[in-house]
Amino acid sequence: MSAITIHSNSANRIAALLLKINAIKLNISKPFTWASGWKSPIYCDNRLSLSYPAIRADIKQDLAEAIKSYFPDAEVIAGVATAGIPQGALVADALNLPFAYVRPKPKDHGLENLIEGRIESAQKVVVIEDLISTGGSSLKAVQALRDRGANVLGMVAIFTYGFDVSEKNFKKDNVRLVCLSDYQHLLDIAVKEHYISEQNLISLKAWRTDPASWNG
Repeated sequence: MSAITIHSNSANRIAALLLKINAIKLNISKPFTWASGWKSPIYCDNRLSLSYPAIRADIKQDLAEAIKSYFPDAEVIAGVATAGIPQGALVADALNLPFAYVRPKPKDHGLENLIEGRIESAQKVVVIEDLISTGGSSLKAVQALRDRGANVLGMVAIFTYGFDVSEKNFKKDNVRLVCLSDYQHLLDIAVKEHYISEQNLISLKAWRTDPASWNG
């Protein structure tokens, strides 16, 4: 069984909304450079959705519905800093559940917290993330919650690139991930709505298969 599930009720619609507000940019001729050094024809900034109340509400509702469908026993919502914090807080409010968030590293002053908010031992937690690439930072947040004693039911994210390495990482750490949309649905919508040509599609599919070696 795959560790990653795409929420079919939202996949095409969320991809279309992110393209509409330019939260997802596609550019083969002038690729973006990721922190890893990879050249990428796509850049995803889901934070932009927060500036559009109607789209923000759609994403909140879809995240909440995914949690109710896949993790109905959730007792706490935890966001991954920083982009998962606003999305997680919105979803926690919609579900009337407690909210906490996980820092990438402990504060260097005060209580030196890694997790902000109250997490009780054995509480059932669902983690909220906005974007999944390899899953590394997201899974570190899961481990921090487990170290606190939480029972992490799984993670829900807005978008995933669908790299094979992310599937392997989530499976290895025994974390179920549910995403509102993914790269394949994005490409389908991008062609249908004429954001890209069929020729562009070939290159974009090649990037997802081998991003480290892709050269346009």
